[in-house]
Amino acid sequence: MKMKRPLILVSNDDSVNAKGIKELINFVRPFGDVVVVAPDFHQSGMGCALSASVPIHYREVHKEEGLVIYVCSGTPTDCIKLAKNEILKGLPDLIVSGINHGDNSAVNAHYSGTMGAAIEGCISGVPSIAFSLCDHAEDANFTPLKEIIQQLVKLVLAEGLPQWTCLNVNFPFEPDYKGIKVCEQAMGRWVNELDPCPRLGDPNYFWLSGNFQADDPNNEKSDFWALQNGYVAITPISVDVTSYNYIETLNELLNTKE
Repeated sequence: MKMKRPLILVSNDDSVNAKGIKELINFVRPFGDVVVVAPDFHQSGMGCALSASVPIHYREVHKEEGLVIYVCSGTPTDCIKLAKNEILKGLPDLIVSGINHGDNSAVNAHYSGTMGAAIEGCISGVPSIAFSLCDHAEDANFTPLKEIIQQLVKLVLAEGLPQWTCLNVNFPFEPDYKGIKVCEQAMGRWVNELDPCPRLGDPNYFWLSGNFQADDPNNEKSDFWALQNGYVAITPISVDVTSYNYIETLNELLNTKE
């Protein structure tokens, strides 16, 4: 009797035409049947955004044994919702998002559409992994990522992930990796965030830009440090963003502690 293969859902934020998602599809196909639901245009920086004010549309663009590809007019989060509720009418065994052209380490995870897809998968109860490479080039070389991506896919398919937890995996630009580090999320902020681009004599036009500034760039436990020093950074991300350390203090300040 033929064994049922795992069902793997693939999405991203760079669009269905990006090189990164095409490489990811090839990397994960040995491990299961693959369904791709990805945006039809660039959705970088969308985070967990939803298309709340406009309808979303999808269509099939490719089908062969073990692989079906759909494009969606919405955000990465829309893609996951559409896949589970309409296309699959159920949950896959694994969701993988990426491979993003550009890193999503540190607080960038909050902005990332690549992470948005993984977080939506996590909220749905599906083990989910987001993959990113510190290279924004359209023709970035993703080949060196294959072995580690396949290692992680195989591991998560076998072992699962804790409830409300997904993985944020970032690869450094240089492919001669020193190893893998399981990291904490680096804290920091973006500075110099606007570049002027005056149009039609109006000076109030800007491109979003900037540089990331880590609070503690020498923290060897952080994903920022790992990438800067040639390691693949794997950061477990929790959907629960409660600041538990502040609950008791806030109760005391509000005089509501029981």
